[in-house]
This record gives sequence, structure tokens and C-alpha cells, in this order.
Amino acid sequence: QLQLVESGGGLVQAGGSLRLSCAASGRTFSSYTMGWFRQAPGKEREFVAAISRSGGTSYYADSVKGRFTISRDNAKNTVYLEMNSLKPEDTADYYCARGMRSWDIHPRAFGSWGRGTQVTVSS
Repeated sequence: QLQLVESGGGLVQAGGSLRLSCAASGRTFSSYTMGWFRQAPGKEREFVAAISRSGGTSYYADSVKGRFTISRDNAKNTVYLEMNSLKPEDTADYYCARGMRSWDIHPRAFGSWGRGTQVTVSS
């Protein structure tokens, strides 16, 4: 079972950038689709992005498409979320999660959640 630890969150002004990292323990990281989700105060958790095992395929929520980029380094057991042109509505706790061995981006396919990292975007 993968254990996931997110980092890289913080306070940034609108229009700024942040890079989130998610470090995974275990030797099976490269076997799984990985995803990023977020949860804003008072709202349900929502899907942000996912990346396939090899990193060759990615998928984004419409709200972040063109601004966020998900990537992974299987040698480092790490998945990243590069966030550019940040908006106040991007403010949330961001979580990475392990998906399935197959390409399945339905939220129910994700488990083994990290504890999250907080992102605050000021206007």
C-alpha cells in the first residue's frame, strides 16, 4: 500500500504559480494511475487531474485545463502538479491519491489519500 505525502502548498497572489509534490513510499508507485483532487471550505472534494502509470496520458478538470500540469517521476516515486495563472477559486486543500493499475479516472477509482497541502490564492 502506498503512503502519500503532499507538499508545496502555500499562499500566493492571483496570477501566480505553485508546484505541488506528492512523494510516495513503496516500490509499486509506477504501477498505478495517480491523481490530484482538491477540497475547498464547505465544498465537496473534486477531481483536478490524473496521470497514467507511464506519464504518457493525462486528464484534467475543465476548471484547470490549460493552467495546471500533472507529471510524474517514477524513479523518484513522485507526482507533481504545476499550477499557473492561479485564481482565488483555486483555493483549497489539495490531495494526491493512488488510482488503479488500469487507466480509470472515475473518482471512485482513487484511494490511499495523502493528508493534503493547503493552497490559498489571494485576490
